[in-house]
Amino acid sequence: MINVMIVEDDPMVAEINKRYLSKIGGFRLAAIANSVDEAIRLLGNEELQLILLDIFMPGKQGLELLAYLRKNELEIDVIIISAASDLERIKRALRYGVVDYLIKPFKFERFNAALVSYQQKTRLTGTLEAVSQQELDNYLLHRDEATIVEDLPKGLTKDTLKQVWEAVQKLKEGPFSTEEVANVVGISRVSARKYLNFLKDLEILDVKVIYGTIGRPVYQHEYNQIKEYLIKTFL
Repeated sequence: MINVMIVEDDPMVAEINKRYLSKIGGFRLAAIANSVDEAIRLLGNEELQLILLDIFMPGKQGLELLAYLRKNELEIDVIIISAASDLERIKRALRYGVVDYLIKPFKFERFNAALVSYQQKTRLTGTLEAVSQQELDNYLLHRDEATIVEDLPKGLTKDTLKQVWEAVQKLKEGPFSTEEVANVVGISRVSARKYLNFLKDLEILDVKVIYGTIGRPVYQHEYNQIKEYLIKTFL
């Protein structure tokens, strides 16, 4: 479980961040602070791994908390959530080593992507003593992230994609076949395969081809929750 502190002076925004955080498994809200001074006081009360930090606040600003964390060598990661969009502040935050930067206003999909990516990175660094170059590129340096486009590939429709997605949600607890999805949606296997291949291209599904002794190959799909935020653009 990743312990999180929200540092935000606006109660409404803090509540939104709290609600968004509650939708993502593996995170625990340990504290909410409405100022940098309060956040510093709370640091000794909880074993924190992550801070969701605003920059613009009365008194000391968020970058001062970042400086405090680094000066005292506290091993706490920070994701900035702020209306500050000027490059000078962004560059300062990046120099302090923030793991992500969200500019207000933002959508849940972007928040979810930041938290899930951080969670994946934490799991990897917490379980391995060394990594391969591919693991480093894919999970820590994010060199594999797909470019999100706005339009569906030719021949796919939003309505059918939504039905296929709903079928995937019903079947995702274990490996499932193209035929199972086709039966749930009520479309042909050929059509179902086109939509499942689209989800595979987004890396939301991992696909294995199983060859039996007779008959056609069976495509088994496994769900990859880490990438599920990418579908939101198309639904």
